[in-house]
Amino acid sequence: MFLYAYVDILNFFTPGVIEDILDGKVFEFALSQTFSTTALTLMAIPILMVVLSTTLPARANRIMNLVVASLYVPVTAFNAAGESWLYFYGLGIVLELILLALIVRYAWTWPRTAPSASTATSPDRETVRAQQQA
Repeated sequence: MFLYAYVDILNFFTPGVIEDILDGKVFEFALSQTFSTTALTLMAIPILMVVLSTTLPARANRIMNLVVASLYVPVTAFNAAGESWLYFYGLGIVLELILLALIVRYAWTWPRTAPSASTATSPDRETVRAQQQA
């Protein structure tokens, strides 16, 4: 989420970007309520995923992370289209794609079920053995 925001913020320092924005244009898109709503939605989803990752049950969390990260791969790759500052955007996009790949990998390999409550709260064997010997 921070990479998306910082790449966009740092892009304001690219020559001509502010002038284009003041003229009502972002990349090839005219500034409009539709554009701004779409941009807000694209930024809100990763922000919501931070909250949802801590509040959803494990199965729903796994599915949401797989779906959202997979959908953001083409969105992220699209950001390179037509950009003249390829080192800057290239680094941002590569970092974003690495993080998305890690999210997909971790979500794919998460356990399918949560550990049982008795396992999570029971003392380990060495603690019980030490108590028995004492």
